[in-house]
Amino acid sequence: MQQNSSYEADMSIWKRLGDFVSRVSGSAYAGLMEAVRTLFEGDPVLRRRVAFSIAMIALSAKMAKADGIVTQDEVRAFQQIFSVPTEHARDVARLYDLAKGDTAGFETYARHMANLFEEQEDGRDVLEDILDGLFFIAKADGFVHEREIGFLRRTAEIFSFDELRFDAILARHASGGESDPYKVLGVFPTTAFDEIRRRYRALVAQNHPDRLMARGLPEEFLIIANQRVAALNVAYETIERGRRRS
Repeated sequence: MQQNSSYEADMSIWKRLGDFVSRVSGSAYAGLMEAVRTLFEGDPVLRRRVAFSIAMIALSAKMAKADGIVTQDEVRAFQQIFSVPTEHARDVARLYDLAKGDTAGFETYARHMANLFEEQEDGRDVLEDILDGLFFIAKADGFVHEREIGFLRRTAEIFSFDELRFDAILARHASGGESDPYKVLGVFPTTAFDEIRRRYRALVAQNHPDRLMARGLPEEFLIIANQRVAALNVAYETIERGRRRS
């Protein structure tokens, strides 16, 4: 029953996106976001799911434009986040192309996303989910390029994330053993271990699958959530081992 309900919800999202795409032109993307804000006032859960999908499609398109290329690895990474029904794939592609070709810069898009989600109780968490998804796509070809980091850092600033929070997200996506465990947890080497433990437990609880589903994320996003929790676990264990040795 729950699986059927989730499937029907996902189909509803893509159908609504298709309806919206059929109404907009390349210069009316801001109007699309305003439509999401107003038309779903009576259904905040669906509004959040539709808005999250639009945010990921639009900002990934803008990031690709900033980087200059779209690799097949990045396309596959996007498909890992969203399982788009075949009959709606053309609508998603059109929305992607509209965002990529729109004369408005990515900062305008990011501000619309920030304004929309910051109205919600857990909106800050959803904005971080968006950044995580963009990092996931950006690093699909092996590493995050300098221009992509610049794009993501500026997007985080527009989302009102301070440097510490952005560095934590960036550290989670560092390749190999390059990540700083303290940055991953958003703490300092001088932070007391009891406080680090509390911070770690709070972050793991915040990223429980039930919490993510409640924020309106697609089920496919759990692949990113699992990577996020794995990074938190490794960071905590690394710090714990280091403190024991010292």
